[in-house]
Amino acid sequence: MSYKDILVYLDASDDTTNRLRLAVELAKTHGARLIGVDASDESALMGAWGDRVLHIRPAFEAAVKDAGVVSHYIGADAEPALGSDFAHCVDLIIASRPEGDARKLVREEVPDRVLIDAGGPILILPQDWAYGSLGKNVVIAWNASREAARAVHDAMPLLEKAEKVTIFSFSSRAHAFRASAERLADHLLRHGVAARLSDWTDTGDISALEALFADLDTQDADLIVAGAFGHSRLFETLFGSVSHDLLRQPTAPIFMSH
Repeated sequence: MSYKDILVYLDASDDTTNRLRLAVELAKTHGARLIGVDASDESALMGAWGDRVLHIRPAFEAAVKDAGVVSHYIGADAEPALGSDFAHCVDLIIASRPEGDARKLVREEVPDRVLIDAGGPILILPQDWAYGSLGKNVVIAWNASREAARAVHDAMPLLEKAEKVTIFSFSSRAHAFRASAERLADHLLRHGVAARLSDWTDTGDISALEALFADLDTQDADLIVAGAFGHSRLFETLFGSVSHDLLRQPTAPIFMSH
């Protein structure tokens, strides 16, 4: 399995260089076409940032040319590029989660609205993510939900190339997800992916996210695969969610499907 169309959102922030570098690498690895989309907000065109916006396209075109990657570029004035109609027609979307001053440079749809509307997977890089290995040590955040299963299937091209895969589950009852995690591991093995299990019980001392990063099998993970927003948006707003917590953690890239 492989991705044949990859979309990467570009902007004038400092971390775009590493995001583009990763996108080019993934496109080359999978023999994919890389679609670069300028996601700059109108405010990014003002002042000193305007010069950096003008360099987005030349930087993208130079990177894909050097790598010999088939490409297509979409400017910031093309509305469908950020809409669901366009996002429906790619296999993988790559974006960052802009914070602080960078948030003002990127259109508000990226990445949250895109994640909900796209109908496919999105790889979200933390702000200031330092380029390095991605997908060598993968953790699947497993809760036996439809969203988690969708994320695993969407991530299969990455899982098949991983050196280490861990299925991490966290439940209020001891071993509540053990049986389904074992079935998932058996299914992954059919794809040539050997996965180990890490089963945590909620004792009330730490959260699911804290347990995930405390686990010895997952501490050095370079990618987390998870389902997104399993509850209604009203529930998410009132009570928060593990999805939100994962998106806002500052270290590991997150591969999500909704």
